[in-house]
Amino acid sequence: MMRHTFRHARLAGAILLGLAYSSAGAFETTGKYCDTPSRCLNPAATQGMVTTSNYLATQAGLKVLRDGGNAIDAAIAAAATLSVVYPQMTTIGGDNFWLIYNAKTGDMRALNASGRAGEKATIDFYKQKGLSKIPSRGYLSANTVPGAISGWDEAYRYGQQSMGGKVGWSQLLDSAIGYAQDGFAVTPSLAKWSKINVDPADQEFRNLQRFDGFRQTYLKPDGGAYQVGEVLRQPALASTLRTIAKDGAKAFYDGPIAQKIVDDLQRNGGVLTRKDFATHKANWVTPLKVPYRDTVAYNLPPNTQGMAALEILNVLNNFDVKKLGEGTADYYHLIIEATKEAFADRDRYLSDPDFVQIPVDFLLSRQHGVDQAKRIRMETAATAVKPLDPKGDTIWLGVVDKDGNAVSLIQSVYHDFGSAIVPEGTGVLLQNRGSFFSLDKSHINHLEPGKRTFHTLNPAMLTKNGKPLLVYGTMGGEGQPQTQAAIVTRVVDFGMTPQDAINGPRWLHGRTWGAASNDLKIEGRTPSAVTDELKKRGHPINVVDDYTDTMGHAGAIWIDPASGVRYGATDPRGDGTAAGY
Repeated sequence: MMRHTFRHARLAGAILLGLAYSSAGAFETTGKYCDTPSRCLNPAATQGMVTTSNYLATQAGLKVLRDGGNAIDAAIAAAATLSVVYPQMTTIGGDNFWLIYNAKTGDMRALNASGRAGEKATIDFYKQKGLSKIPSRGYLSANTVPGAISGWDEAYRYGQQSMGGKVGWSQLLDSAIGYAQDGFAVTPSLAKWSKINVDPADQEFRNLQRFDGFRQTYLKPDGGAYQVGEVLRQPALASTLRTIAKDGAKAFYDGPIAQKIVDDLQRNGGVLTRKDFATHKANWVTPLKVPYRDTVAYNLPPNTQGMAALEILNVLNNFDVKKLGEGTADYYHLIIEATKEAFADRDRYLSDPDFVQIPVDFLLSRQHGVDQAKRIRMETAATAVKPLDPKGDTIWLGVVDKDGNAVSLIQSVYHDFGSAIVPEGTGVLLQNRGSFFSLDKSHINHLEPGKRTFHTLNPAMLTKNGKPLLVYGTMGGEGQPQTQAAIVTRVVDFGMTPQDAINGPRWLHGRTWGAASNDLKIEGRTPSAVTDELKKRGHPINVVDDYTDTMGHAGAIWIDPASGVRYGATDPRGDGTAAGY
């Protein structure tokens, strides 16, 4: 069989056929999912690689790498740019989580920059207003402090101390400030979600033009949604970003920006206070890990669902996934059933570990994976999965720099456009992540002041022999652990390139962000024989568009263990690109 390495020019035939990794450090043709040449070729680079869900953000990160910045610097520049040009999925009013590999020390570090509920955010506060659940939109949904800027700040300090870098803090925000002030061309994703959220018929969830800040910031003067190619400017956000560039994170949490946000919230019945902002901080946490074949998968601990992503792999360790065949009914069925096992544990235990005890060591133990695997029946879908006894929505981006430092970063406002609240004079769209809290005191994730809510966000990384092999992640609510499992199994078990793995048909068991449907969504490109078989086994099949962003916008960077060449991949379902130098 013909073999090719990406650093060679002999790619014409391989582009059309698809590529798969071989143990020799090369790729061999497979004829799998690369039916579109422009989406088949993994960009390759010897120095640095950036992949994000928007091409402007990728360019911003790559510029920082070229200017001498490290992987963390580039990630901040990309994340800041996304906060301007991708507001339907992320802004500086949201949260983020980091996985950082330090090539100099060999350490894997994890940073939790999610916000806590305000001091006045209590169950009684909402119940006294006659509410049985926290509203999904509006001022009452913006009840947690935005953590994103604290994550940038803490990660930047660590990078400067341990990785070096020639790029100053203010320079990292240059691209974001420019696009906010001068404007940018609206992308298909932003146009789509803007149109969806200007729906007068949906007064509770999608009629976002009823909020002054949203209407003035993201809609045209006539109240209509921006179309693809039209220019969107955000001068108030540009001013806010300039202040952060000049005065740092302190200006956001204990300065004029915090004051403007809190003043607006309190004028409109919100709950956050100056104290909530001033006392917020991001925290370094110990990353979770599980072995998978000859690699080790890393993810974030609670309050993220990273443990669920790792539990799926822990279950799959007990099966010969390769023997099932990629894309077969058995392949989909097994991962879906493993997901059910992982989600049963997640839904029982996941919350803020500062408030509840979570048996993470047990949940990721080899024996627990064995016991979960024993409950899976290949001939039929489980309709209800109870957790075993423990006694025994969003952007993702990845960066690898010239020194081998790697970052997997995920950042979000939860639902598309978050709370839809943009405090006057700030341009800052606030997240609605705290709307996920329960007002039932018996629920594991019930609301309490100072508590971090259950987070779907979870950045991932795969190592081999102690070094990064695959930096990967996705947005998409409950789909995140499932898409991560698809990427890992396709790359590790089936030898597919990251781009092929991402291009392949995807599925979603459960709900995506902002949606109540709880079925098995599967892309229409999946062969009918496969979906028919899954139906026979009891799966509630809902065939969706061939390349729907309901499945999230995934990305990955694969590092060749032999040559060190970095291969980037991005999702055809989004507006992103991967680029290196």
